[in-house]
Amino acid sequence: MPVIARFYGILIKMYFREHGVPHFHAIYGEYNGVFELSGLEMIEGDLPQRAQRLVREWAAKYKMELSAMWESQDFRQLPGLD
Repeated sequence: MPVIARFYGILIKMYFREHGVPHFHAIYGEYNGVFELSGLEMIEGDLPQRAQRLVREWAAKYKMELSAMWESQDFRQLPGLD
């Protein structure tokens, strides 16, 4: 699973062979979260609230790029949060 972005100790990854609702994974230390792309809600995982807020802020900024990446399954790295 390629790393799409890194910021504040959070890794954002996307499995390109997965099915189901379009989503991405956020990993922060031993914590994980799965976020759906349409509403940026965490649908699975135990990511702390602060990390969830940072992931949602980042994902809102790159939502179009993430959706295009899911559709095309063409990996590219995105910047982190400033």
